[in-house]
Amino acid sequence: MTEKKSEHRRPAAFALDDAPKASPSRPPQTFEGTLDIVHETEDPFAEPDKATSLPDVPPPPKRFPLFKIAGTALGVVLSFAFGLWADQLIRNLFSRSDWLGYTAAVALGVLVVAVIGIVAREVWGLASLRNVEQLRTRLADISPTTGEKEAKAAVKALCDHLASTPQTAGGRAVIDDSMDDLMDSAGLVRLAEMELMKPLDREARRLISNAARRVSVVTAISPRALTDIGYVLFEAARLVRALSALYGGRPGFFGLIRLLRAVVAHLAVTGTIALGDSLVQQVLGHGLASKISARLGEGVANGLMTARVGVAAMELARPMEFVAEKRPKVTDFLTAIRISEKSS
Repeated sequence: MTEKKSEHRRPAAFALDDAPKASPSRPPQTFEGTLDIVHETEDPFAEPDKATSLPDVPPPPKRFPLFKIAGTALGVVLSFAFGLWADQLIRNLFSRSDWLGYTAAVALGVLVVAVIGIVAREVWGLASLRNVEQLRTRLADISPTTGEKEAKAAVKALCDHLASTPQTAGGRAVIDDSMDDLMDSAGLVRLAEMELMKPLDREARRLISNAARRVSVVTAISPRALTDIGYVLFEAARLVRALSALYGGRPGFFGLIRLLRAVVAHLAVTGTIALGDSLVQQVLGHGLASKISARLGEGVANGLMTARVGVAAMELARPMEFVAEKRPKVTDFLTAIRISEKSS
């Protein structure tokens, strides 16, 4: 049986009456009122752009210096009171015997000279700390685009600051020989750091290591907590003074207090040590950490805290920032604390 072929359908036309008609063009119109432009809100969790700077905070309004005026007036009154007391004392001693009056007069003169010397030493110490801060800022601002004359003047000022430090004699000689050969300002600063700061950094690490070792041993065997606190504070103050003197500073009493305040502020900004089981295990060993006594753990904590104070004081007393040399860390002193704890 054969199938018939299907007939082809012829093309046909269809009406498009039902199709949607295009809307006529709308003439432009004006709108009354104001338009609110909505800006894109910033993501509060996005990282701030380094190129954009925060707006400057306006300085607080200046107030009348009442405290300074009161302190100055109190100093003048106390000076007059001391002068009247000393005059009355010497007159009474002269009325009793001449040699007593002369002795009191000489002692008063020695006291006045000593006080003047103490004040001069404190002023000199504060000036040396200010000089270290200025040197650090001056050397940190030197870049490859800085002029050669300015870079050489800053390095020369650093050499003059460390002229009385015997550890930098060889480095100062190298810098003097190569001062005219180097044309790169940043390279000259890096050379000064490697030649001048490297021996001082090595000595500073030794001072911090010895202080942390002494604190860890003494506080581990000390029977009272008050003794531990007193010795830690004493060792920290002595370490800060030694580091400042090593880098060319000569802090007196008030200079030391100012430096200690700066160290505490630096620790508050950078964060303190978080002592946990993992850190103690890293110091003493995984198997031994669970068996040590509480006193030994306190010794480790105090030693690490002393090392942290020493590192902060090293960064503040150093007249240059760490660029070419490696910045010290608290973990660099774990070996010394481990050896001291094993010996105790």
